[in-house]
This record gives sequence, C-alpha cells and structure tokens, in this order.
Amino acid sequence: MSALRTEQHALVLPPEVDGLRLDQALAQVLEQYSRSMLKDWIDAGQVRLNGAPTRPRARVAAGDRVEVTATLAAAGELTPQAIAFTVVHADPALIVIDKPAGLVVHPGAGNPDRTLVNGLLARFPELAALPRAGLVHRIDKDTSGLLIAARTPAAFQRLVRALARRRIHRHYLAVVNGLLVAGGTVDMPIGRDPVQRTRMRVMESGREAVTHFRVAERFRAHCLLEVELETGRTHQIRVHLAWRGHPLVGDSRYGARPHLPPQADEALRTALRDFGRQALHAWQLELDHPLDGEPLAFEAPPPADFTALVAALAADRDAHGAPPT
Repeated sequence: MSALRTEQHALVLPPEVDGLRLDQALAQVLEQYSRSMLKDWIDAGQVRLNGAPTRPRARVAAGDRVEVTATLAAAGELTPQAIAFTVVHADPALIVIDKPAGLVVHPGAGNPDRTLVNGLLARFPELAALPRAGLVHRIDKDTSGLLIAARTPAAFQRLVRALARRRIHRHYLAVVNGLLVAGGTVDMPIGRDPVQRTRMRVMESGREAVTHFRVAERFRAHCLLEVELETGRTHQIRVHLAWRGHPLVGDSRYGARPHLPPQADEALRTALRDFGRQALHAWQLELDHPLDGEPLAFEAPPPADFTALVAALAADRDAHGAPPT
C-alpha cells in the first residue's frame, strides 16, 4: 500500500474567489493540488468552511475561513536502489533526468524494482512523499533521454498542469524507415488495441494525439527526424510514424523490419540488425520553472548506439550517393 502523509492549511479566502464554488475557489488558492483531489477531501469531510463541514458546490465569499486537511499519497513502499542515470539539472523544485535506454521508468508487472523510480528515491529521498516519485511524464523503457521530476507538491501540481496545457515542449530525434521529402503533422486519435492490449493504434474512438515532425537528415533508405509532441499518448511517436508508413528503426512492435538500401555493405547491415530498440531519443525540453516562471531549456545528446546508427547510415549515403530529392 502507498504511504500517506497529511498537510494542514488554514486559509482566509481572498476577494478574487468571491462567489465561486468551494472546489473552484480552493483550486485557485491551493494551486499545488488538483481540483479532483480537493473535491475528494471535501467529500471526505477533510475541509471545513467557517468551522463546519461542507460540500464542493457550496458558494464562498471573500473573508470566509477554510481549513483543509490534505491527505497525500506518496510513491509507496518502494526500495531505494542505486540505478545509473544522469541528472542534468537539480534545484529545490525541479529535477531533469537523462534516462538511458533499457531502464523502465515506473515499477509494474514484470518490473517490480530496478526502475528509474527506485533510483530517484535513492538519490532524492524526499521524493517518497510525492506521487510517482515526482515524475511528471514518462518515456518507454527502450527510449532514451530527458524526463522531468518535481521535488515538492506545489511544483508537481504546477508541472502537471503545464503539461496538460501544452506548455512543456518535448522534442525527440527519431530514425525511421523510408524516405520523407518534407516534414508535417499527424493529427490522429490513439487508443489501445482491443485485441493486442500491449499495442496502441490510430482509432476513431481514441484520445486526441498530435505529432509534429521535420526531416533533419536523409539517407538512402532512412530519415533522421526531429519530432515534437503536442500531446503525450502512450507510444505516440511510434504509432503515428508507423501509421504514416515510416516506423522507427528497431521497433518490432509496430512493424519495423530491417530495411536495407541496394548494395548495402556489411557495416550498415550490422548496424541495422544489431540496433535492438526503437531509434528514439528524447532530445530537448523547454518549460517555465514551476516556482518563478523563468524559461528553461535542456538538451541531452543522443547516446552512443543512436549516434553510431546515424553515422553508419551517413557513411552508406556518402559511399553510394545521396537519394533523389
């Protein structure tokens, strides 16, 4: 079971929330908590308005006194473990991580420990008090690159809201099969495959998903793309690019068989055959700091396997000539 902790708040409501519903007013003055959390606490009797229990729909007035007992779920009874990953940035509110490929982010079925969460708890014990050890988003096990974690409840809620409002910009590098002439946007909903539950797919009943991409470099039978997520659905880049007919190199789940240009030499054959994961790297992050709003930008260079793959594709192109434009 997840560990719990409580925080007490005693408030006098300001003029700007006069006339609002209680849950709406609290969402403004206690912005470190989500509105659904606040509603649950009101329903559970953990919020008192002018000394009495109340309802989420109760109207409030400026000057009303509110007492809140906030019950917070922590990361759970997880074991801190020494895990290899790079901390790109850390301050009292924010951590930016460069995750290696092959590292699972959250514990789950088949991966009870040895995850990024376990590693975060070892380096930053205070994250045990936060949901998901403060992680604001996730990337797949075999995707490398940048992730954000919060260090306080207030920072966590502000970053989650910024992500939902598309104010955190996530840029990726991807190597795909086939040639694209120019960039574009895929705006197609994604849902879970009803037959193969470990797969996602484009489907009318899915959730909105928008992916932007541009061609950074063309090889003889592959492209290096710069990709930006507007939304963040599970496997979004992998699903959208496969749907476009350009699955990621190494992505066997979404149909990426080895794709060789004519007269490919053994070096390229080996590079493509031995690349054992989807060729996807979370490259850049842009966000406003959750405390002071300062614009921040972070970049993580691609890991050695990704760099070697791109170098092998470039060497093959240089040896045989560039593809037609």
